[in-house]
Formats: sequence, C-alpha cells, structure tokens
Amino acid sequence: MKMRALLAGMVLSLWTSVAMADAWPAKTIRFVVAAPAGSSLDVIARTLSEKLKDRLGQSFVVENIPGASGTIATGQVARATPDGHTILISFNGPLAFTQFLTKLNYDPQRDLAPVILTSSQPNVLAVNANVPVNNVRELIDHLKKNPGRMNYASVGNGSSSHLTAELFKSETGTFIVHIPYNGAPPAALSLASGDTQLLFTIPTVINPQVKAGRVKALAVTSAKRFPLLPELPTVAESGLPGFESIAWNGILVPAGTPPEVIERLNREINAALQLPDVRTRLSNAGLEVAGGSADAFRSLMASEAKKWSEIIAKTGAKLD
Repeated sequence: MKMRALLAGMVLSLWTSVAMADAWPAKTIRFVVAAPAGSSLDVIARTLSEKLKDRLGQSFVVENIPGASGTIATGQVARATPDGHTILISFNGPLAFTQFLTKLNYDPQRDLAPVILTSSQPNVLAVNANVPVNNVRELIDHLKKNPGRMNYASVGNGSSSHLTAELFKSETGTFIVHIPYNGAPPAALSLASGDTQLLFTIPTVINPQVKAGRVKALAVTSAKRFPLLPELPTVAESGLPGFESIAWNGILVPAGTPPEVIERLNREINAALQLPDVRTRLSNAGLEVAGGSADAFRSLMASEAKKWSEIIAKTGAKLD
C-alpha cells in the first residue's frame, strides 16, 4: 500500500508539473533586473522582453531593483513563487562571489534555478594617460618600483572591478591602494582626472575616456581577445599566463520552478539571442552574446563560486 501511494503521489506530481507547464504563461511575466534602468542588464531585459512577449504570447513587466550590489533583486526572486511568472537577470557578483564577502539572505546555488547565460564581457585594464606605461609588463615594473604610490579605483566594494584588481595585485606581487566609488561613472571620472591611476572596468564605461585621450587601455581580462576590442591584448598574453576575470549575466528563476518551464524559457531565449537585431543591440551595449543550456550556466556558476572563494580567501578582499 505504501508503494502504491508513493507511486500515485509521483504520478500526481508529474501530472501537475506537466499541466502547469502547458498552461504557462498564464499571466504577465515579471522580469526583475538586478541593476538600474539604462544599465547593460536593463538593455538585455528590455530587448529580450520585446521578443519573448510574441514568442510566449504574454506580456512582460520589467522591474529594475538596483542596490546592495545586485543582492536585493536576486534575493527577492530567490524567495518568489516558483511558477515561472517571475524571472531574474543578475550577474556574477550576486550569483558567484558576494556570498564570500558578506552574509546573504539567499543561497545562489540552492535558491535559484539557472535558465541561460545571456552575455559576457571582460574588464578593461586602464590607466590614467599620465602614467608612464604603455603595456601590462611596463605597468607591473612601474608598480614594483613605486609600491603604495598609486591608487586604483573600483566601481564599488565587492564588485568585479574590485576583485579583479585584487587578483592582479596578488598575481603580480604589487601594492596599490584601493579607492572604491559608488558606481562606474565616478570611478571612470576619477581615473580620467588623475585622482586615481588604475581601473578595471567594463569596456563601455571606459571607452569614452580612452577616445578622449584621458585614459590608456592596456589589456582585457578575458582568456582570449574580446571580439569587440580585438586590438587589445589580454592580460594573460601580456605577462600573466592564466589570468582571467570576466563579467557575465544570466537569467534565473526561483528554485522549484517546473523543469518544463525552464526548458521552454531556455529554448525561446536561445532563439531570441540569435536574431540579428538582438545581437546588434547587445553588441552596441558592449556585450558578447552567450546562450547555451541551463546545465552549462549552472556549471559556470559553480566553477566561478569556487574560483572566487579561493581568491577572496587568498587576497583577504573585504567589503569595507
């Protein structure tokens, strides 16, 4: 009898899941963005919403919830009803390494189900135009000759910008003073004005200052050259083999969302990401389109969490 009841329960659960997937989406989908309006994440969310509303036959409401380095929005979705009507676009901080810098009210790998990696981009290593170096090797030599005399800006404590610089310091055995800023624009402005001398940040933030001649871009932090900036070498090929630090974004849903819904979302978003106008729009925002399976995204989150937990422990990086 117990076995029969167990089997009956399993059948009912499977039937309920399939029925829910068939009925989905039954109402407007809330698309939460862990960043402010106008950000690269916002561009992705609004671009995909335009395509998905037709493919899924349902409207979307994009809701920007910035703050606390993306953890407010990410935590809200982690606690949302897992019915497929709340989805999230977040990034590597709240999903891979902030958990090792502060206590969170959610567990990224336990409380969220990955759907798809949407895009990635490297940080650019840039210096103020008056710093007397023109490549990474010259920069390392200059830093070693002037320990503690240069400041590096970051877009905020615990950001990819901050941790990439700490990784660079650790790998090169150099000492640079950290000056955190509240966001990318003031960090880039500090570099351009000479208040700080070095910055790791995404290409779209620093490119205007490079074009204006106030800043020199030396390298990108991806393992391979970035297709949108092919003229820039990687840090790895410039004297630090194996150096890699990328910023990535992805779409997730609350854990417990029916797998059929996740599979449908993954399939439709993959298709949307291949559309020429979508690829152009994201490229113009400085993003390299990704895509792929939910399992691949899950593996990336796990491997990045492991990597950055070790780096944070090694460097002693802190939020304050």
